[in-house]
Amino acid sequence: MDSAIEKSELKAARPASMEPTSDVDEGSAIPITAGSQSLHRNLRGKEVQLFAIGGAIGTFNECFAEMVTLVPVPSPFVRFGSEWVDGALGFGMAWNFFLNMAFLVPFEIVAFQIMLTFWTDSVPVEATIVALIVLYGLLNVISVRYFGIAEFYLSIFKVVLMVGLFFFTFITMLGGNPIHDRYGFRYWKNPGAFVSHLEPGSVGRLCGIISCIYQASFSICGPEYISMVASEAESPRKVLPPAFRSFIYRILFFFVGSAFCMGIVIPYNDATLAAILGGATGGSGTGAASPYVIAMQRMHIKFLPHLVNAMIMTSVFSAGNGLLFSATRTLHGMALEGHAPRFFGRCTKAGVPVYALALSLAFCLLAFLQVSSSSADVLTYIVDLVTCCQIINYLSTAVTYRHFYSALQKQGVDRKTLPYKGRLQPYTSYYAMFGLTFMMLAAGYDLFLSGGWSTMWFFLDYGMIFFFIVLVVIWKIVTRSTYIRPGEADISLGGLKEEIDRYEELYLPHKSATVAGRYFNKLFE
Repeated sequence: MDSAIEKSELKAARPASMEPTSDVDEGSAIPITAGSQSLHRNLRGKEVQLFAIGGAIGTFNECFAEMVTLVPVPSPFVRFGSEWVDGALGFGMAWNFFLNMAFLVPFEIVAFQIMLTFWTDSVPVEATIVALIVLYGLLNVISVRYFGIAEFYLSIFKVVLMVGLFFFTFITMLGGNPIHDRYGFRYWKNPGAFVSHLEPGSVGRLCGIISCIYQASFSICGPEYISMVASEAESPRKVLPPAFRSFIYRILFFFVGSAFCMGIVIPYNDATLAAILGGATGGSGTGAASPYVIAMQRMHIKFLPHLVNAMIMTSVFSAGNGLLFSATRTLHGMALEGHAPRFFGRCTKAGVPVYALALSLAFCLLAFLQVSSSSADVLTYIVDLVTCCQIINYLSTAVTYRHFYSALQKQGVDRKTLPYKGRLQPYTSYYAMFGLTFMMLAAGYDLFLSGGWSTMWFFLDYGMIFFFIVLVVIWKIVTRSTYIRPGEADISLGGLKEEIDRYEELYLPHKSATVAGRYFNKLFE
């Protein structure tokens, strides 16, 4: 078999204008640096919550949450790796995470163009790319306050889309559709709920589960999204813990709910889906390949497919916007740590790291690869690289947490006093390290099946592991960085924690000018 053909086609359908509202008008400024190091703490609770949904509609939440809520600094978990484990680990994590985020922005641009072809092929690829780069640049160069507002309302579209599709599934499965087909759980019985992948029988079903888990790793992001806004949240110790606590429920609702519904509306062996994904008919890689769109067309629902595609496009645009934000803040944090040139740490008066933004935007030019190559090929290559990057990031964070946990114990810090106390720790971190190591090594398992070898896919599956190791080794040799033994880490990060403590003590909560505004904020915070 040809492993390049067997690789599953992955798609980013991340289920979203910006008119200043009254909650921009009021607030309290405190003339201290707030531990944010030139960034401005202007993101409020509802923006942080919806920003997290924007990334998580992505298990390592407990490790992220406990560290970040205690010391909410720029690029927190990257800096924690440097200062709590080893500068070499932090250097590798920093560049790995930056490339992870930076590569995903052109991914979303390519995905946006593909979604556009659901209606027409007449729009030049170059025009779409340039337009999106300009819009992303504008949204990220303005004050973070307005960026947060824009992302808040864009993310609402994602929630509306997902909830709407859940209702669509429930109503139509009970016969509420033009052809009055009460299909219920028909497809769970015929052809069945599980399919063999690559190999027949139970071995094939196991291969299918492993492939699905690995592919899901591409979309599971959320804790690191929340972490990236830690240094710009107005009252981080107040607004971040609720966002972290609700993360697991968002996963259950959006991720598990989506998988559940898709398994209801369409069988895994659907002829239309197979023809689209195989290139035998039009629509590959577009909204036409969505299980929901196929189900809608089969039930002769004419308007909804267009609405779903439009809302997915809004979602894709929002995802790219948030990813560019994360890439920019990561590079800014790297500059502060000495892992990137210092000028990337400079900010405008509005608190925007403009030089870091410029380099992050430059990665968007990779989207022009689709001018000469298949869009599906470009997406698939990026997905494979990015998935490996994310697994390495999570594994490194779990290792960092073990050092953090040991430091708390040896320095007599009661975890009950932390802004967020991770559940089932330290066992969760052990589980994370074991599971992530397994998934990282199992990424290219299909290469080792009979007839499955591909040199190109070997490097796509495992290349980022070797790249990460090379980064760590080079930094270790060049700087002779010191390994910090578990328990010896400076939890305060050289006094930044105390600086944030003072900011929190002096912070005056924002109050909306209207009763409606206060209820609106409370709903999302």
